[in-house]
Amino acid sequence: MMMNASHHQLHRLNPTQSSSSLLHKPFILSHGRSISSPAYLPTRRTLNFHGKQKCFCIRASATDVREVETSKEKAASVKAVVRATAAGLLSDLGITKPLDVYADWVGKTLLLELVSAEVDSGTGLEKGTIKGYAHKARHEKEEVIYESEFIVPAGFGEVGAILVENEHHKEMFLHNIALDGLPNGPIHINCNSWVHSKFDNPKKRIFFTNKSYLPDDTPSGLKKLREMELENLRGNGKGERKTFDRIYDYDTYNDLGDPDDSEDLARPILGSKDHPYPRRCRTGRPSCKKDPLSEKRSSSVYVPRDEAFEEVKQMTFSTKTLKSVLHALLPQVEIMLLDPHLGFPYFTAIDSLFQEGVPLPKSKNFFQSIIPRLVKTIAEGKGDILLFETPAMIDRDKFAWFRDEEFSRQALAGLNPYSLQLVTEWPLKSKLDPEIYGPPESLITAELIEKEIKGVMTIDEALKQKKMFILDYHDLFLPYVNKVREIEGTTLYGSRTLFFLTMEGTLRPLAIELTRPPVGDKPQWKQVFTPGWDGTSCWLWRLAKTHVCAHDSGYHQLVVHWLRTHCCTEPYIIAANRQLSAMHPIYRLLHPHFRYTMEINALARESLINAGGIIESCFSPGKYAIELSSAAYDQLWRFDMEALPADLIRRGMAVEDPTTEHGLKLTIEDYPFANDGLVLWDAIKQWVRDYVNHYYPDPSLVESDKELQAWWTEVRTKGHADKKDEPWWPVMKTPEDLIHVLTTIIWVTAGHHAAVNFGQYVYAGYFPNRPTIARTNMPTEDPSDEEFKNFLHKPEIALLKCFPSQIQATKVMAVLDVLSNHSPDEEYLGDQMEPSWTENPIIKAAFERFNGRLKELEGIIDGRNTNLNLKNRTGAGVVPYELLKPFSKPGVTGMGVPNSISI
Repeated sequence: MMMNASHHQLHRLNPTQSSSSLLHKPFILSHGRSISSPAYLPTRRTLNFHGKQKCFCIRASATDVREVETSKEKAASVKAVVRATAAGLLSDLGITKPLDVYADWVGKTLLLELVSAEVDSGTGLEKGTIKGYAHKARHEKEEVIYESEFIVPAGFGEVGAILVENEHHKEMFLHNIALDGLPNGPIHINCNSWVHSKFDNPKKRIFFTNKSYLPDDTPSGLKKLREMELENLRGNGKGERKTFDRIYDYDTYNDLGDPDDSEDLARPILGSKDHPYPRRCRTGRPSCKKDPLSEKRSSSVYVPRDEAFEEVKQMTFSTKTLKSVLHALLPQVEIMLLDPHLGFPYFTAIDSLFQEGVPLPKSKNFFQSIIPRLVKTIAEGKGDILLFETPAMIDRDKFAWFRDEEFSRQALAGLNPYSLQLVTEWPLKSKLDPEIYGPPESLITAELIEKEIKGVMTIDEALKQKKMFILDYHDLFLPYVNKVREIEGTTLYGSRTLFFLTMEGTLRPLAIELTRPPVGDKPQWKQVFTPGWDGTSCWLWRLAKTHVCAHDSGYHQLVVHWLRTHCCTEPYIIAANRQLSAMHPIYRLLHPHFRYTMEINALARESLINAGGIIESCFSPGKYAIELSSAAYDQLWRFDMEALPADLIRRGMAVEDPTTEHGLKLTIEDYPFANDGLVLWDAIKQWVRDYVNHYYPDPSLVESDKELQAWWTEVRTKGHADKKDEPWWPVMKTPEDLIHVLTTIIWVTAGHHAAVNFGQYVYAGYFPNRPTIARTNMPTEDPSDEEFKNFLHKPEIALLKCFPSQIQATKVMAVLDVLSNHSPDEEYLGDQMEPSWTENPIIKAAFERFNGRLKELEGIIDGRNTNLNLKNRTGAGVVPYELLKPFSKPGVTGMGVPNSISI
């Protein structure tokens, strides 16, 4: 009798279908029985969600069903369409493949549960979920389409989330889920996430709809789910992470060294009182045997599963290419170039890298398929060659690297526009301990400067008129000089380089001072070099510039690039995933700017910044490279100074001026990086302001937003724990506070990173322009008679010996080529609208305005690059400054601002 009543009830709720057709595809209520079960009307239904260490119990009463019985609304027949990519399609079959095929065959690939955003009006408890199995329907290109059908009772309310259980034995990548047939219209849920197998982890995945909610506005039926999902992502801080985990937690940089392999590969722990550093993602790997504080290295480094999409998205084209270069190509280069210290015998040998290439063993088309830009096949049956494309800078002017004008110009419009500072104090003086490092006074005197500027003005007048600028690598580098010099095949100095701003608005180099601290029984050595008018002075000046370029290359790569973008951003990502719900509007604003960063950082720890890696073996500080970046973090890094305007003011490159377009007056008017960067900064800030003001119409909402406050607190106290007590951290009390913090983070991940990354091959692909290491001392530092005689006889040979070795140069060029490359489906700033923004008309309109401003910036940059009065960005043989043009075609283009630090 009860069975017949149930069938009758269903037929009454949906008279257009027979009960048998309704039950053709199984759908289940939360208690696990089918809807035709005799127990369809329980006294109480219970839905259990298993959390981290506790069980969230969401109860639903029979009132739900009574509401269905009395409601005049009809039940809705809802179709769910899931777009996915199964891992099994992209990897080997495995022994569990037949079981997964069977699950597909019986129509039980995915178990979906619809979650109501509402609670029961009578009891105040969460409503029960509606379950249904999704079956494989068809293939569309690389996607698999799964479908399911539900009967959603009247009174169920708006669907606020979907729970997903993967019945396969392998993970599956869900692109999106669409629900059609709901009373209030279709719902599209953007997933873009890996769903683990239930056999790996019994917890169901939670996907919220595209609607964004502040914590206090969360629909009642979703509040516990919102809390539970964050609990899942935080983990418990224990155990070794597995590849399918989605747990975000913090750890120190204790995995760069490998003391178990060799004492020489032991490295200090970065992230302590002695070596302050940002935190990275915890992996939980076991400790080294010889140093329990160091983490054992492994062939792959854990990142939370959704941070690595390598099997699904072509976006990781560049990341895959980098892995191929690091793990396959470079070992072959080392085999072919046997002597690690062999330099280039003459400049034509450097040119041959672009004309004849480096022979490689035959690879059966492996290299050509992965890195066709770098590796070419000579002829059938013969070996491959590593052949570099000529960088744009050398293609335009082969001798640009040799000229002082280009050396100066690149401080404003080159690969590292972040180091030049205004000279505000005179005389120049070190702040280091003179008992250890020798006399602090610089040998660059007022008389020397006034002689070099030909009496145009006095040093006091030059300082007052803001004409003097400096690249200062003295105090940061000097403590490492003697340690670095113990490494075979390299050397180091502390350096200062002085520039004068001419009437034309260009910079002219005046002097370079190189310093070696006392060592043993030798006193401090320092010498000033100036552009000369005789042969000896000219060659000494060129050698001094080579040392400065090596210092600038190391500082750029270790501090301006790695530390200030990659490394310092990882804590923002970890904290956001631990404290901001996926339905939080600020999470959805930041998420596009966090994609793939943790994956590329893990690869860097694995093969780039690790002990004996590319950075240590090819850049000036050698094995002390990352330790030097820790010193820079300790002495120089401040979050409040990472905003572009604050950075320019800090370096004396701008002053506040509310009457100007961007509120700043530049010290050097033709400063291409700053000129374009400020337009981009303002565009980002306006977009963020529109977004924040929409979700926080009442200023008090910022301070009362518990998730937002927890995120910002954790960034400071855990992610940047070594600086947690600094007074300069911005407060988070008003929308304006939030706007400034978010704009700074987005600028760092987009504008800052693009400016210092995607021009690497353009400017450093021809390594004499930016040598990464200087291998020999200056000929005037304690020379033997024979050494100085050789320098006088053949100064070109002295310069070639100072340059990187053949192996060092070739390795760096190959890596920089890949790092400078845009993949075919790069996601550019302001280009693609997130699904949650599309569904909100106000946010959609704000984003479209943002996109329009970025297109305007492209036109502004093109216009500036045709103005020959702007000598620092264009001219005969000059590569136009395009690094902050927002969009780009694929390849090495020297332009384009991606959303995130993805390479």
